[in-house]
Amino acid sequence: MTTLTDEAARPSRLLILVPAQVSLMVGWGLLLTRSSVADVLIPAEDRVSRAFAAGRTALADTLTGWLSTMAGTEAIIGVALFCVLGLLLLPSAPRWAEALFLGGSVALQSAIFVAVTLFVQRDRPEVPHLDAAPPTSSFPSGHVGASTALFGGLAVLALRRLRGPWRYVVVTALLLVPPLVGLSRLYRGMHHPTDVVGGLLNGTLTLLVVGSVFLAGRRPDSTDDDSHRQGSAAGAAPSVATDAPSAGRVVVVRHPHACDDALADRVRAVLEAHGHRRQQWIDTTAERPSGDLAEVCAAHVADGPAPERIDLVVVCGGDGTVRACADVVAGTGIALAVVPCGTGNLLARNLGLPLDPATALDEALDGDCFGIDVGRVHGDGLEPARFTVMAGAGFDAAMVRDASPALKARLGWLAYLLAAARHLGDPRTRVSLQVDGGPRRRHRARMVVVGNVGTLQGGLELLPGARADSGRVDVVLFDPSGAVGWLAATGHLVSRALRPNSAASRQLTGPTADPAVSGRRSVAGGALTYYSGRHIDIRFATAQPREVDGDAVADGHRLVVETEPGALRVRLPRAPGATARRLEASAPRRADNALPRPAEAPDRPVPSDVLAPLAPRQTQAGA
Repeated sequence: MTTLTDEAARPSRLLILVPAQVSLMVGWGLLLTRSSVADVLIPAEDRVSRAFAAGRTALADTLTGWLSTMAGTEAIIGVALFCVLGLLLLPSAPRWAEALFLGGSVALQSAIFVAVTLFVQRDRPEVPHLDAAPPTSSFPSGHVGASTALFGGLAVLALRRLRGPWRYVVVTALLLVPPLVGLSRLYRGMHHPTDVVGGLLNGTLTLLVVGSVFLAGRRPDSTDDDSHRQGSAAGAAPSVATDAPSAGRVVVVRHPHACDDALADRVRAVLEAHGHRRQQWIDTTAERPSGDLAEVCAAHVADGPAPERIDLVVVCGGDGTVRACADVVAGTGIALAVVPCGTGNLLARNLGLPLDPATALDEALDGDCFGIDVGRVHGDGLEPARFTVMAGAGFDAAMVRDASPALKARLGWLAYLLAAARHLGDPRTRVSLQVDGGPRRRHRARMVVVGNVGTLQGGLELLPGARADSGRVDVVLFDPSGAVGWLAATGHLVSRALRPNSAASRQLTGPTADPAVSGRRSVAGGALTYYSGRHIDIRFATAQPREVDGDAVADGHRLVVETEPGALRVRLPRAPGATARRLEASAPRRADNALPRPAEAPDRPVPSDVLAPLAPRQTQAGA
């Protein structure tokens, strides 16, 4: 367990170890240049340099030139920045400790290298140099030290994160880079052998120092947002525990690939620590994304004795699993808790939940039940269903459909970006859209997204007006024209994500009164057009790929979306300033399997072609 005392002690280790490392490197450098040791080493090292110079070939010149360039200052800084940004933006939660470890190692190694060269002045070998000689001492090798810090650091992270046989292949490949860079520097006449060894030592010691500060004592699957909370880093019991038994059952729906056995044990421990000892676990399958939850809920007796009563459904999976379970429990009065362990976890992000699975459950169980909206969607050839995040057609649905399952397992949501690159040139299509029974409006678009929430990974607000408790859904038509249009749309979305208050959009804030997001609104030169309403009817001139909460569904010409305000009870942490509607467990249920609509979202007659297909399935689910 990480404590505040441990965290405060870590910087002190850095203050002690860095001067020691500088002193060691300076002492060794002076020993090589100003002692009798130099008289013995210099003739031997000169023979090595001359042997490399005599054996040069055109092929070796090219290969070693590439290695030297790869370890140059510009390349090292560029790769380091790219990797640090990747650690912060690509995973489900920013990996601050690992990003600071990698970036800090490269920066500290460079600082120590500069400090050592101020005290140690060593000439480069007296052979023809194939690279321009920088105005620094030959000892230690800066190229080798920098490549050791960068690629050695990446090897450490790969060893912590990767699993399976590829883990050792990747680690070995990364660890081979610094020695190969060292050989290239010897071949090109830029360093003595002891300079290369000095660079390897400087980089290795830097990794040990910075690793002791940022990685020591941390589990690879921990997140930095919960580093000061008990049990988050070490998988221990949650901070709040009780011996009081649960009043009713807890049903845990588990996606077996997203929630492995180790995570399942942590979830089980969190539930038990909160008094939920009567747990029923259900595994999902490809054919049944909510497992046997519908059958279990069919036997649920809300006012009966504990054995028949379900108090909570815990969903361990991604947005697709959450959607399937929400489709079953919405309107039943059963509370839902989300354990985010999928690829995107967009609902958890928008509800302000921590993205460490066990921590999210721990904090949710410490919080309250709040009502959030769900969307109902149907269309030609599309089985009526509910969704909690987004439904869409066009570019985004094609991206979801074509993302490789193997790449999603290895790269997370980065796999979607690779799939998206294949569809950048897809043609636009004609779209007609009707909001709340109003006039039908016509557009051209590359994709249409209807969202119950609006924030994507990395804080990108695709639907800035969407809130999970607003009583409506928001729509965006995405239609960039040419490179300028793509840049305008991308720039608009990124600029919103970089605003200081952008993260606030993930919280529940209740129905918005901002007129700018209540009707039609176009931004980024018309590349993005927004609508908002309770009933959306979208028709396409040609059949389009379609998706619901990240799951690809059948192509079609139509999407019809209706919102169910407050229909889903969700366990969430208490958040200062949140104005989500709290729903009491005794809230009466209606015959149409929907909770009473709040006053700020008055009932609107729902078209029979939307409700009718849903009714038989809901009755079977045992609302």
